[in-house]
Amino acid sequence: MLTIASRVDAMNRLGRAMADPTRSRILLSLLNGPGHPAQLARELELTRTNVSNHLACLRGCGIVVAEPEGRRTRYEIADPHLAAALTALVDVTLAVDESEPCVDPACGVPGCCGAEAGR
Repeated sequence: MLTIASRVDAMNRLGRAMADPTRSRILLSLLNGPGHPAQLARELELTRTNVSNHLACLRGCGIVVAEPEGRRTRYEIADPHLAAALTALVDVTLAVDESEPCVDPACGVPGCCGAEAGR
């Protein structure tokens, strides 16, 4: 059972991981599928050293895992539930922008998407 302290620790680790724009970009890339440091560096136009340092931080936070593949290492989000939660978090954050439509077709949140318009 999760205690308040363990929940706070989990939130702090996620917050630390997402607080840096480079780590956030790496996480968004890894939400699309596993990646290797060199490939992530090319895609994100960063140095491999920079990417490797941020991946080490994300690993230390328990957000990503590293799987050796011969001489390379593949990184991916540590758990499918975490990937789904991060995707949902991004979607919810974007939905807060009043100029953007809600991304949830089954939204029942009062005041969102005209949910109360028909009531």
